[in-house]
Amino acid sequence: MFTLENDQLAVEILDPVADAARFGVRYCTGGYIFQVHDRRHGALLSGPTWPESFNWFDGQGLPEAFNLQPLDADGASLIPGIGQCDLGERTIVAPCAWQVRRTAGAWHFDTSHLLGPYQLELARHVSLSGRTVRSATRITSHGRGLTPLRWFPHPFFPQPDGPQLCKLNIAVDIPADAEYLLDDAGWIARRGAPVPDGSYAALAMRHAAPLVIAQRHPLIGIITAFCSYTPTTFPIWGNGRTFSWEPFLEQTLAPGQTATWSIDYEF
Repeated sequence: MFTLENDQLAVEILDPVADAARFGVRYCTGGYIFQVHDRRHGALLSGPTWPESFNWFDGQGLPEAFNLQPLDADGASLIPGIGQCDLGERTIVAPCAWQVRRTAGAWHFDTSHLLGPYQLELARHVSLSGRTVRSATRITSHGRGLTPLRWFPHPFFPQPDGPQLCKLNIAVDIPADAEYLLDDAGWIARRGAPVPDGSYAALAMRHAAPLVIAQRHPLIGIITAFCSYTPTTFPIWGNGRTFSWEPFLEQTLAPGQTATWSIDYEF
């Protein structure tokens, strides 16, 4: 496991090789932020089964995923950031090889993919400055034809003590039958206690803008996330141990085109 540390926070990042047993066909293996520790308050991130156990599907921390848009060719499936996968068996057949390097305050992960007409270069960068953790991604297509991408972050926060969960800079609507509501102060909140087995809702966004999310936290009050991109869809989910949001980015790359985006988490 790799770390980034200063006098306030310690960030744990999974090693794509040494931590291979913690990976599956869901989350990107380069730049996977596993935990953030506050020097005073301890571990700040959660997961659907944390702290009792861990499995690759549920994950924990601040994972990110391309798995909902596998690239299929020649009878095989490629998931960017993971490698060639057998989706029927839910196994990694040929993991991608990451080049990993350290600079002041950051870890950098670079890999490439080739399958049929798809040829991609993928770079992931995780940095720490003060109380801000940045997760940045750059992906370039060198293949033939168009390459569809569907990516999302899946951060896991401990359930807040009260019903309020998060507040957004954009107006949204919540399905009437969801376990969530918008309270009078504009916070997305639980209707009652957390549902132990999990509850999901797809938010309807009323306008498009790069997203800012204020997330309630039981130890440090609020974590603020700044997304550099405008999400296309925006589900939220939580169970008895954790709450998460998933602002999706969907884009199609032409040959020679590069896409870049990032999320800053201010703890």
